[in-house]
Amino acid sequence: MSEIKNITVLGAGMMGPGLAQIFAVKGYNTTIWARRPEVLPQVVKTVRANLELMAKNGIGRQEDIEPAIKLIKTTNDFEEAVSNADFVEEAIGEDLALKQDFFQRLDRLCHEKAILATNTSVISPTEIAEKAKGRERIVGTHFWNPPHLIPLVEVVKAKETSEETMEKTMALMKAVGKKPVRVKKDVPGFLANRLQHALWREAISIVQNGIADPAEVDEAVKNSFGLRLPVLGPMENADLAGLDLTLAIHNYVLKHIEDSHGPSPILKEKVEKGDLGLKTGRGFQEWPPERATSLRQGLVNYLLKWTKEHGGS
Repeated sequence: MSEIKNITVLGAGMMGPGLAQIFAVKGYNTTIWARRPEVLPQVVKTVRANLELMAKNGIGRQEDIEPAIKLIKTTNDFEEAVSNADFVEEAIGEDLALKQDFFQRLDRLCHEKAILATNTSVISPTEIAEKAKGRERIVGTHFWNPPHLIPLVEVVKAKETSEETMEKTMALMKAVGKKPVRVKKDVPGFLANRLQHALWREAISIVQNGIADPAEVDEAVKNSFGLRLPVLGPMENADLAGLDLTLAIHNYVLKHIEDSHGPSPILKEKVEKGDLGLKTGRGFQEWPPERATSLRQGLVNYLLKWTKEHGGS
């Protein structure tokens, strides 16, 4: 990726520091922009804390932390942040009008070969690119949280994204150690969220209809096909089982599976009551502080272990 040397990350919220870390660790000059200057010192602190935690868990080396930190520059000057960028990763809030405004400005301020990427998880990259002139260089790059530990990046082709932009973006994601997948059509939910929420819809329906309690649903997934998922995707699993068997099961089961086009009544009811999950102490299950902390830490520990075993950095 000799053409791409300077990376700019727009936004210093939930995703920004992890995104900056991904590029800096691999030797790219990385600028992170935030509208409010007072949040910028925390970016470097977060990256340092991430890298130190990873080094303690055998991912990367302690002596490589400072060189990576030195490659990260912070600023609240938008033009300064993007004027020299070869690749821009937008990670601001999920607001279509705001994103459209950003990409109009990026299209005007960035050099003509710069690739302009959006980390949106829900908004159509085609709509985000709509008001910009250079729509061929705008692409979706959906990283998953935490981006420095989860390898997937969905590289989404907007309506006018060029093949050159797709190829260069796929190559850059591989160069920084990610596992990019090409999403050939810009559809709501892209790829992985469509799969994830299809499962969630059925899981919630099972609870709604009194078939099993929430905890039993989780145990069923974690102790059956969930164990296979890291090594056996759904298409591989169908081939392994045999497509004749898959067809037979579908002929019998699919007509009984939830196919509603809106959220479940039980989900809407819980949100209306303020039972939002870990953040409120109650959702589908009860989450006292100790249990909530244990769940969060367990997830981080699992991701650190997985990253170490699979050679992440």
